[in-house]
Amino acid sequence: MKYVLYIGLCLIILGCQKQSDVPETRLLHDNWRFKSSDKTDWLTAQIPGNVFSDLLDNAEIPDPFIGTNEDSVQWVSKTDWEYQTTFQVDSKTLQKRHIELNFEGLDTYASVYLNDSLILKTANAFREFSVDVKRILKVDNTLRILFENTTKHEEAAKAHLNYTLPEGNRIFTRKGQFQYGWDWGPKLNTSGIWRPIKLVAWNTVKIQDIYIKQQNLQDSVAKLELDLSVQGDDTSGLAYHIYVNDELNSVYSAENKSIIPFEIKNPKRWWPHNLGEPYLYTIKVIVEKDDAILDSMSVKKGLRTIKLITEKDSLGESFYFEVNGKSVYAKGANYIPQNSMQNKVTDAHYNSLLNDAVEANMNMLRVWGGGIYENAIFYDLCDEKGILIWQDFMFACAMYPGDSGFLENVQQEAIDNVKRLRNHASIALWCGNNENSEGWHRWGWQDGRSETEKTEIWDNYLKVFDSMLPKTVATFTDTDYWETSPKFGRGNPQFEFQGDAHDWWVWHDGYPFEHFEEQVPRFMSEFGFQSFPSYEVINYINQNDSDSLNITSEGIKNHQKHSRGFQLIDDYMARDYPVPNNPKDYVYISQLLQAYGMTKGIEAQRRAKPYNMGTLYWQLNDCWPAISWSSIDFFGNWKALHYKGKRSFENVLISSEVEQDSLNIFLINDTFKTFSGTLSTNILNFSGEVIWGDSEEIIVKPNSSAIKQRIDLSGLSFNKNKVVIVSKFQESESLFYLVKPKDLELPAKAIQKEVIKTSDGFMITLSSKTLQKDVFLFCNESGHFSDNYFDLLPNEQKQIVFKTDAKVLNNLKIKSLNDF
Repeated sequence: MKYVLYIGLCLIILGCQKQSDVPETRLLHDNWRFKSSDKTDWLTAQIPGNVFSDLLDNAEIPDPFIGTNEDSVQWVSKTDWEYQTTFQVDSKTLQKRHIELNFEGLDTYASVYLNDSLILKTANAFREFSVDVKRILKVDNTLRILFENTTKHEEAAKAHLNYTLPEGNRIFTRKGQFQYGWDWGPKLNTSGIWRPIKLVAWNTVKIQDIYIKQQNLQDSVAKLELDLSVQGDDTSGLAYHIYVNDELNSVYSAENKSIIPFEIKNPKRWWPHNLGEPYLYTIKVIVEKDDAILDSMSVKKGLRTIKLITEKDSLGESFYFEVNGKSVYAKGANYIPQNSMQNKVTDAHYNSLLNDAVEANMNMLRVWGGGIYENAIFYDLCDEKGILIWQDFMFACAMYPGDSGFLENVQQEAIDNVKRLRNHASIALWCGNNENSEGWHRWGWQDGRSETEKTEIWDNYLKVFDSMLPKTVATFTDTDYWETSPKFGRGNPQFEFQGDAHDWWVWHDGYPFEHFEEQVPRFMSEFGFQSFPSYEVINYINQNDSDSLNITSEGIKNHQKHSRGFQLIDDYMARDYPVPNNPKDYVYISQLLQAYGMTKGIEAQRRAKPYNMGTLYWQLNDCWPAISWSSIDFFGNWKALHYKGKRSFENVLISSEVEQDSLNIFLINDTFKTFSGTLSTNILNFSGEVIWGDSEEIIVKPNSSAIKQRIDLSGLSFNKNKVVIVSKFQESESLFYLVKPKDLELPAKAIQKEVIKTSDGFMITLSSKTLQKDVFLFCNESGHFSDNYFDLLPNEQKQIVFKTDAKVLNNLKIKSLNDF
């Protein structure tokens, strides 16, 4: 075995002195310049990039993320832009039989010229394009790309229709729909080279794509197929060497094969991180001919089965994911692009945000349909970290055209992206669109239209989402497809009983947070509530304001994109919390308010398991500094929701509800293990005295939710405004209150703190003689608190780790609800 491994490593790393004629790949990212098409002065450009970030780097526009600067840069989207570079190609490369230019992402209406020859016209930012340039390429080359503004193309497409489609001209252009403005993001309609450009040259063959198709997965063996796409003049007589984790698995030779079967004995399965190890195999294929290596390609592959289970039952129809034959409760959030200028999102940003998701006990993210098909690193990291991905196709909140040109464009977009992502173990579902069907049936889009017009628009919808996309998914991958999210809008009575649901009765319709407990759907794929971001983000927005923490400045108003956002926060705060008069306290309470409402929903949904099998809140992150529904702000700071959501997403959770005069205490177990032990519950006053207590020996079944303790509150005498109910089971603890936060009679007592320097930051130890509600630590130093916005029980110590590069911590401040 060691000898085989040595030979395999030798072949892969050194080629064992074999001849090699592998393709050469070169990034063409240097020496780019850009200008508006009506000017002559060139400016330096970064590739990949976009015109906004290039203009910003050249100090041609103000930062659109600050104050009201967004308004002053709208001219950029209405301008045509030209990008150009020169590059040299050596004679050896020019002699190759095949030379291609690969464009992985051009945004959006682009005309590409190589040495003054038009080689490509594009109309889709989500597609990849490859052009044979062998006859045009020479030693000294000029590559020029003209980007036309979207408006002229959208107006031309609109003129071909005798009716207006919802929602605006963005529907005609295949690019990130959020760039046209959303209720959480700016209007920054970019253009430019947003993904790599590569020059690829080869002689004999080139591997275009490999797909590791899982035929059968058993404990003893995984039967797989390598679906290989090879490009070249002569693909006969090739030998294919397949390596699994650097060991030679099998060799196929003497014939041209496109489907190659192979097996892995005693396979390890890939699991979501909260249920097991997200194990990945490295599978590599090397193509040889006449003892020469012609090309190779490798992928990371997780072996697992994932199915969406939608079965009729006595209550409606189920909606849940089954991984490796076991039902999995989905916990997580909706993900949007991390920056309106995508080139500013680094690998470190991806890693940090996805680590934050894992740390908060999330096992699923929904990639929302108004954004982008994400960069490869996003899916690579989700594979590695064990995060399931619900992947929308990029259609959101609109009806789209159905002409042949549009359909052909979308068809190729779907093929490109399904094939690009199909090897990823993390992809659990492809979904056709976000809220298009709900909008058509509920948002008044049909009003005033003739029956002929309505039929045509809906038929065009069906062409894409009920025909083209599901067929594409079925053809190129084994992942399940779901037509639209949600299945029913919240005005439909079936909203609660079938499919996935978007519950916006809270927020948009002003329903109280208790509504989340009263109407629980089968799977909650969207629900949310806004809050202000960190002080750091507010200060950044207000750089041009004399009061950097002014939450009523024009800049702050511009960063609240929901027309009723401020008023709704006010209204909900008055219901449940004290309403502060100063900005710093208002920001703090707004985050508590968001977390209070959202965790009420999360826990109600988890208590309803297995009727409900998923809770994904809106939204995980921001694309610019904003007042929004996110739980992590634009600078990566955790809001109260992310901290409290982490607790509500724990694998084993104690969660309570009041039903008439009874307190029902649930144990929710998302693991596949049985737990047994003592469940203890004490009612304490805020000084820590036990008013009532009880304990029971319980067994918690795998993958379950059940009431494990029921307390009759009518027979107990105490002031509900002055008690906390503390339940403990093994490592799990729950603090529950019987009244709204604003009605708690919290004593104003000091919190004692001790701060000790550590190798990677500071250890902070807190204690108090009375209960401290929603303790918030903050400081001027950049870093991350291991916990925050927590309740500190009386006469107990709590240790918090603050990770930071700062050498001193001079300005640590503590706030709690007791201060109000």
